[in-house]
Amino acid sequence: MDPLLKTIREYKSIESISGPLMLVEGVEGVSYGELVEISTGDKKNRLGKVLEVYQDKALVQVFEGTSGLNASDTKVRFTGKGVRFGVSPKMLGRIFTGLGKVRDRGPEIIPHYYLDINGSPINPVRRDYPSEFIQTGISAIDGLNSLVRGQKLPVFSGAGLPHNILATQVVKQAKIPSEEEESAFAIVFAAMGITFEEAEFFQKEFTEAGAIERCVIFINLADEPAIERIATPRVALTAAEYLAFELNMHVVVILTDMTNYAEALREISAARNEIPGRRGYPSYLYTDLSTIYERAGKIKGKKGSVTQIPILTMPEDDKTHPIPDLTGYITEGQIILSRQLHLKGIYPPIDILTSLSRLRDKGIGVDRKTGKELTREDHPSIASQLFASYARGKEAEELAVVLGEASLTETDIAHLSFARQLEKEFISQKTDEERTIKQTLDIGWKLLHLLPVSEIKRIPPEIMEKHWRKDETEG
Repeated sequence: MDPLLKTIREYKSIESISGPLMLVEGVEGVSYGELVEISTGDKKNRLGKVLEVYQDKALVQVFEGTSGLNASDTKVRFTGKGVRFGVSPKMLGRIFTGLGKVRDRGPEIIPHYYLDINGSPINPVRRDYPSEFIQTGISAIDGLNSLVRGQKLPVFSGAGLPHNILATQVVKQAKIPSEEEESAFAIVFAAMGITFEEAEFFQKEFTEAGAIERCVIFINLADEPAIERIATPRVALTAAEYLAFELNMHVVVILTDMTNYAEALREISAARNEIPGRRGYPSYLYTDLSTIYERAGKIKGKKGSVTQIPILTMPEDDKTHPIPDLTGYITEGQIILSRQLHLKGIYPPIDILTSLSRLRDKGIGVDRKTGKELTREDHPSIASQLFASYARGKEAEELAVVLGEASLTETDIAHLSFARQLEKEFISQKTDEERTIKQTLDIGWKLLHLLPVSEIKRIPPEIMEKHWRKDETEG
């Protein structure tokens, strides 16, 4: 007998069904995470996985939901293997469901092989430090909160803010600014709990921009079972790891919206009658999120990389909410969208003062070891100066609200003017406007001419001498 068949066990001993969960009793040899096939007579089979095993009982979560199931005529088959996704280079340009089934009505993909969607941990000794710049074409990110290969840099948004538009812009514009590596770049886009209109928006935008050919897209709709959202980011990251570490591609993974994922996790936790943690979320939320975020990175000896941009909406714009709070602990910085900038009509409304990329300085300027120019030699110093001058301008703006602009000094007025122009010309750009890193830095230099030279304190003299155009200075 085939040894694989020995691992497949079928039971009809279902004790109870509650929400997306099913309790099966009298089982033997069942293990945690095992794939389960559920059949009900003539109806289409459903899939699930084992959440918990205790003595002769197994708790199963059903991916497609338990609606229409009853304990008397339902059969449960334990397959002896984990939930897997079939990978192939043919994935590029295709759209899948949250469970990895073909959604775009195209031909089925014949996998080269199957991979466990939970992935394999990267040996910390083999991890390579992220150090190469990725150009998104968005000045507020490229210039001040730069993204590097192998980094996990989340976007913290709020209800009604244009994070979906920002996500599509990154998908269409993200690239490695070197022609020889352009062909080895791919995007994995996973959307969880989105509406049908949002799904149509994403597909239309990617198709019209011609970006879909380098994308692998996974979509879980809001009316589909919430339990599917638990698997969606893991299936997407499995595809990304295959492209990166088997096909040597540089992959950017965009996950939206991680808040919907966490809500699905809370729903499962409540159905299991677990003791809730902060705001009703399971106490293991931090651990669960880390199993997703920590799958970003580079491996020594491998050319490819996995870079993550998780997007989450902060309930009530609260940065201390468990989802953004725990995400911030795990990831290397955050891009925060500002409702105040959005109300001013500025897109993208990125609050550069509260945003942070902890790995920025490793991927910009000039590599000290090799002397290789990663972006441009003036990038680190001009980014520091723009931050400092904008912060000074915002302080002057707050003072002007209280005391009036007449109370400001000439220097304060110069910084206030600088801050307003930075928002209009540097942060703000059109949704289809793609700026190179050179264009971004040149805009920064242009704006610095609004300030007295004596206020330019963070740029070394040798950089000033090379890039400062004296014909543009005041007077």
